[in-house]
Amino acid sequence: MSERAAPFYCPYCGDEDLRPSEEGTAAGKGAAWECGSCNRAFRLSFLGLLAKGLQRDRNEGGTTE
Repeated sequence: MSERAAPFYCPYCGDEDLRPSEEGTAAGKGAAWECGSCNRAFRLSFLGLLAKGLQRDRNEGGTTE
């Protein structure tokens, strides 16, 4: 996993016109992005793994019933 993963679309308007933001890129705060369409800024950060982890069903199809 890279330190700075890029989002594919804006979480507010859904547009793909995103640019990395120069502001707030301090270590540990997550990557800041700016949307050129809705003029909003947002930050992405990794929170951690779930305690349960991924649980797979033992059925062939992998679906739970």
